[in-house]
Amino acid sequence: MGDSSPTQDEIKREVDKLLHGRSARKHRAKLQILPLIALIFYEVSGGPFGVEDSVKAGGPLLALLGFLIFPFIWSIPEALVTAELATAFPDNGGYVLWISAAFGPLWGFQEGWWKWISGVTDNALYPVLFLDYLKRALPVFGDGGFRLIALLVITFSLTYLNYRGLTIVGFTAVVLTIFSLLPFCVLAILAVPKIRVQRWLVMDVSKTNWRMYLNTLFWNLNYWDSVSTLAGEVDNPSKTFPKALLWAVVLVIVAYVVPLAAGTGALELDRDKWEDGYFADIGMAIGGIGLKWWIEAAAALSNMGLFEAEMSSDSFQLLGMAETGMLPKVFAVRSKYGTPVLGIICSASGVLLLSWMSFQEIVEFLNFLYCFGMLLEFAAFVWLRMKNPGLVRPFQIPVGTLGMILMLLPATALLIVVMCLASWKTVIFSITVSVLGFLAYPALEYAKAKKWMEFLDADKPKVPDDDDDDDDNINSASYPHHDAGEVDARLLPA
Repeated sequence: MGDSSPTQDEIKREVDKLLHGRSARKHRAKLQILPLIALIFYEVSGGPFGVEDSVKAGGPLLALLGFLIFPFIWSIPEALVTAELATAFPDNGGYVLWISAAFGPLWGFQEGWWKWISGVTDNALYPVLFLDYLKRALPVFGDGGFRLIALLVITFSLTYLNYRGLTIVGFTAVVLTIFSLLPFCVLAILAVPKIRVQRWLVMDVSKTNWRMYLNTLFWNLNYWDSVSTLAGEVDNPSKTFPKALLWAVVLVIVAYVVPLAAGTGALELDRDKWEDGYFADIGMAIGGIGLKWWIEAAAALSNMGLFEAEMSSDSFQLLGMAETGMLPKVFAVRSKYGTPVLGIICSASGVLLLSWMSFQEIVEFLNFLYCFGMLLEFAAFVWLRMKNPGLVRPFQIPVGTLGMILMLLPATALLIVVMCLASWKTVIFSITVSVLGFLAYPALEYAKAKKWMEFLDADKPKVPDDDDDDDDNINSASYPHHDAGEVDARLLPA
């Protein structure tokens, strides 16, 4: 009497609904391992474009050591944490879901706020860098009206490509990865006879710009967790994610170290020349005008790949937040291609608004916000290991909790160092942005309570796609321990 437990018929209806929703989602094309590797590559790297400042800041030896050692301190731990938590929570939203599970929705929202602002700020770089390479061949795009028009055209064109679906974005990323790395394979082969080992050993600590050096390394080797926001779009994420992250780590390290070794070993050092775009001049000196043009074209197109990968993760993050009830329901609406419409529009608008900032300002600002988010992610990872050992983890790092804490200590120390080296302008700007995030969450909760806007309940079916029936989909975020297609044991009859 008064028992509110579900009846057998209610349980059966819920199971049927869950299976029907996930079956419908399976009809949408899922990301396979090769496109996923390419997307991770572009989330993190995109090729050696942008690593030149590491030589300018620290010299050849520190640059080479940085890109050889830094991945073991930072990239591999971050990739391992991402692999474990993305397979435990295989849904769109990624780190927002992890933080919410560990510390509650307020901190989950704040994590999403930091990461989205950081990602959009990062994406503001790429149309600008594209034009910076293009102006070497066509000076008319250096400044003025033509540059502004080109910036708008590039942003809108790439945004439309993102709107057309992840399968197109993934295929484009694969093609761009091959095209962007091939000229550096040629460069490395042609450089071999010219390499002098002693050129790699040059280092002058007194002239090292540590802020530029660490920010350059950090910016070129972070964002491994960004792809987690697409987990719901990946085919068999429990197996695909760990493999894709492993191969992406190897690809990124090779893509940085080989061109750096070729350039610093084959030519006499002039640190002032080592700045964004210098690899094209190295190509000219080693392989002639043809190789120079190829590298410039690869650099320009690589920025397109970076833009596409970043916008995908940013927009699907907003979709995931809407599916868990953190953002209004309208953010969960998908296009007929399965892409988040409003998330893409907001991300593109942010890119246009932030494109006025300088390259170094953008890098330092997004690094600072990213550090906030990563400290919270590491804390959530350890907390979930300690407080929720029963969480189903299809991939689990084969190290105990104490071992993981020890593994994350150097990475945590690095985050703190990067934040301490930031300028006061960056600190003030970042704190202001953070305060806005803490104000936005209660404001949205108040709007939800007053029913000023419609929000999804995380325990109820999510918004359907344009081409789905109203009850086709159920929010898989409510069942975070299982891959799509599996039934939560809590729903099965006894």
